[in-house]
Amino acid sequence: MSAVLCRLVHDRIDTTAVLAAVAGDAAGATVLFVGTTRAVTGDIITRSLDYEAHEPLAEAQLRHAADEAVTAFGLTACAVVHRLGRVPVGEASVAVAASAPHRRAAFAAAEWLMERIKQVVPIWKREEAADGSRTWVHPDDVSLAESHP
Repeated sequence: MSAVLCRLVHDRIDTTAVLAAVAGDAAGATVLFVGTTRAVTGDIITRSLDYEAHEPLAEAQLRHAADEAVTAFGLTACAVVHRLGRVPVGEASVAVAASAPHRRAAFAAAEWLMERIKQVVPIWKREEAADGSRTWVHPDDVSLAESHP
């Protein structure tokens, strides 16, 4: 049975703990993706991002997506940690780790999971610009069919 960890946190994400959650003797490859708040998006200078969620539903959807990834990509373990609240520039808002017997599956699963999270998990992102204005940001429409095995 594969290990799956899914959490919503209100403090900094401990990427070392995320990696440790997917470690194991059956894994020949481990991939860690960390999404961070960037300083500039297009022509907007960003001060921070704020994330809000329907927490019980978001946790359930994270778990469902992680379980799907384990099955579809043959993962030995999977971890998803998403931060809620204010995330300043340079700090992590999400960490996805996938371990598998081989690297291709781990890479593919991590990318697929990020796209899946953006599509189905009820977490909303608001960008605060340098001038103090705030705008809700919606993920781009991404076709999961192209990236799913």
